[in-house]
Amino acid sequence: MGSRDFAKSLDGYALTTAHILYHLPDYPALLQSYVWQDYDLAPGFPVLAKFLDFWNTRLDGPIHSVRVVQKGLILPAEIRTADGVYTLH
Repeated sequence: MGSRDFAKSLDGYALTTAHILYHLPDYPALLQSYVWQDYDLAPGFPVLAKFLDFWNTRLDGPIHSVRVVQKGLILPAEIRTADGVYTLH
C-alpha cells in the first residue's frame, strides 16, 4: 500500500468494492457484471457516487443494481503514534 493510500486510511477511507449489474444496451434483457474498486468513505460513498453519476450520464447500459462491500485495511485500534510517526500493530 502506497503512502497516499495509507494517508487516506488514516482519514477514514476504506477499500470499497462495488459489484454493478447493468443491462446490455443492445440486449436489455441480458445483464452484464462490472466490478469497481477504490478507497471511499462510508456511509455516503462520495467516490462511488461520482463514478455512478458518470456512468448514468456518459455510458450506455442502464444500471440494474449495485452491491457495495467495504473493508478498512487499517483499523483505528491497529494504529499508534510515537513522536508523530505512525506505526502498525
